[in-house]
Amino acid sequence: MCVAGPRTRAHFKNVTGGTRAVILQFKPGWSAPLLGVGASALTDRIVPLEDLWGRSGRELGHELLAARSLPEVLDRLSHAVALRTRQGFEPASARLARRAVRLLEADEVRVESVAARLGVTARHLRRAFTESIGIGPKDFARSVRLRRAVRMAETSKDWGRIAAEAGYYDQSHLIADFRELIGLTPGQFARSVQ
Repeated sequence: MCVAGPRTRAHFKNVTGGTRAVILQFKPGWSAPLLGVGASALTDRIVPLEDLWGRSGRELGHELLAARSLPEVLDRLSHAVALRTRQGFEPASARLARRAVRLLEADEVRVESVAARLGVTARHLRRAFTESIGIGPKDFARSVRLRRAVRMAETSKDWGRIAAEAGYYDQSHLIADFRELIGLTPGQFARSVQ
């Protein structure tokens, strides 16, 4: 069992030979109470759960491999997560970062505006965000905008309209984000997921 931290760039992986995989994706800001480390310690890394949880991480891996059904796997996972969150400590910065995430996901794009709405300085917000989310708020907002564009591309290939509706200044900025964050142009990406 491994934990994949927040990514600053897309990471494509073709898995062969695997027989079972369960992927849990948690909302941003929950790494400290759940994993025992801030998200910034996991950014762009894949870490064995045992390295974070010790013996209980190793035991959970064995329990999941021994599980005979998906409901059994989910039951063991939910029990382990519930136990960890009850035991964990949550810094105030995590709550602040989660509130900022909600604002950024709801179309607020300026870090200064988010900080003002939350009653903190932009510098304080950046520090809390980086610790709890693993990347800065501007990078997070950028990834939100790109994910929005990717969702829109499922039903339309009008990249100019997608760029405008996703919150980009223009189509060239959308293309630049695709190239930098995913490593492909929008057209190449669309062809790769068909």
